[in-house]
Amino acid sequence: MKGSRRKITPEFKSKVVLEALKEDMTLKELAAKYGVAGTQISSWKSEFIKNASSVFGSNKSVNEEESEKEKLFAKIGQLQLENDFLKKTLL
Repeated sequence: MKGSRRKITPEFKSKVVLEALKEDMTLKELAAKYGVAGTQISSWKSEFIKNASSVFGSNKSVNEEESEKEKLFAKIGQLQLENDFLKKTLL
């Protein structure tokens, strides 16, 4: 009989990875403690280390997202105006 898949939250992953980075326990001990495969902890750890620089990156990406949002909202407003105009001319 199959069991349901366990959903692992990002908070849980970060907790396990931070504990793995401390190196107080072996991967085998961590795997037994948290009920996760040691290879999975290793892959989380390498992914965490690979993406760690993005935490301290510049706010440029946030500013780019905001400007993109503003452009999209302006486009939506323009399209709504055109849509309203066309509805009035057809009626």
